[in-house]
Amino acid sequence: MSQKNETTVLAVSLLTTLAIMGGGGWWFSKHLVTDNSVNPNPPEKRNLTLPERISFGEKTLITGDITPEKQAGIAAIANRNYNQAIVNLESSLRRTPNDPEALIYLNNARIGSAKSYTIVVSAPLHTNKDPALELLRGVAQAQNEINAGDKIQGVFLKVGIASDDDKPEVAKEVATSLVNNPQVLGVVGHFGSDTSIAAGTVYNSGQLVAISPTSTSVQISNSSPYIFRTVPSDFIAARALANYMINTLQKRKAVVFFNSKSNYSQSLKSEFVTSVGLQGGEVSDEFDLSDVNFNAAQTLQQANQQGAEVVMLAANTATLDPALKVIEINQGRLSLLGGDSLYSNKILAEGQAQTVGMVVAAPWHIAGNPQAIFPSQSRNLWKGDVSWRTAMSYDATVALSAALKRSPTRVGVQEALSARDFAANGASGVVRFLRSGDRNTSVQLVKIVPASPSRSGTGFDFEPVR
Repeated sequence: MSQKNETTVLAVSLLTTLAIMGGGGWWFSKHLVTDNSVNPNPPEKRNLTLPERISFGEKTLITGDITPEKQAGIAAIANRNYNQAIVNLESSLRRTPNDPEALIYLNNARIGSAKSYTIVVSAPLHTNKDPALELLRGVAQAQNEINAGDKIQGVFLKVGIASDDDKPEVAKEVATSLVNNPQVLGVVGHFGSDTSIAAGTVYNSGQLVAISPTSTSVQISNSSPYIFRTVPSDFIAARALANYMINTLQKRKAVVFFNSKSNYSQSLKSEFVTSVGLQGGEVSDEFDLSDVNFNAAQTLQQANQQGAEVVMLAANTATLDPALKVIEINQGRLSLLGGDSLYSNKILAEGQAQTVGMVVAAPWHIAGNPQAIFPSQSRNLWKGDVSWRTAMSYDATVALSAALKRSPTRVGVQEALSARDFAANGASGVVRFLRSGDRNTSVQLVKIVPASPSRSGTGFDFEPVR
């Protein structure tokens, strides 16, 4: 992205050594077979061709973590031996029930040659695997529930997986391939705002709807009638953080750390600066985490000299390391705020006690609504707690499914999602969209607290701010 937090799922390796799997996701403790011999030249180490980036079950996009049964199931799908694939993939999931790719492929195998409607989820599986798996879990869970239930007016939902490295140019290539495939009726993606913005131009021209579960930049609002998102925009998150700073912490002066090369990071930073100013506060300085000469100690010294009371970390996934350095050197002196990228097991595991008290704006928290059905359903399926990224991708998938029920065409999906009476029941409540393509929802502020036992396995967890 939690005992009260949407924290990480950990998987136990072949040696049953606890390994971190979710960047703010969940923990899990079953055997995970790794077989790197499946591909002696793994995709993380080389440039992939476009056909290697998209799969409906005929190849794995996560070659580092694969059971022999999963390998056999994928081979069976490639040979259209769906009955054998079902047997193999069910066996694999008994061993590693936290594998969303295997569940998606199993559901596709169960469809076989029957009629289905097709969507694709695009995530950075080869470059940011942990959050990518969080996205896939939401899509897999939704597909599993839809196909086990009434389906889409009796028609199955088929899901493809694409790996776009969270790179704009790669995402545009993936988007072009999906637009050119007439069977694809919707996309769940992409991960980062820069990637969603780049791919969005392709989807707009190809009249193919894409719903991002994680892209929050304000630039995405009104960018295309075919671009939607289930995650609140940075405008909402920044306003909540600024309000917390001014009214709860009762502090007036902040400094912001951001990544000038990230649209998301710049968007959150700018919205926070504006919102703090409108509420009578001040952002005295801005520091670029991506600067080659960035020095955490010097910037914090400068912040203290300016009388700063709060550090706002608008870091993105790529700049979590320098953000952690800021947290370490701060030693709890200045209050810490953060955007949703800070909702990460990496922050808990490496920041440890220095993170305690940091407040992060997240789209959803597993303990945020005790009456919700989704938390128990997801725990039962994945054997652990899921993150906000899983919840938002689940919501994107059920929204596409609800739109397909109204009209199973590309234009029909767009018209359904844009309709004033559109509503779908998601993990985080009812999914509705504004005319801008943004979701009509709020954020959940969460705070890092010491926890024993800790579901994140780090001794620290995220909890909702009540």
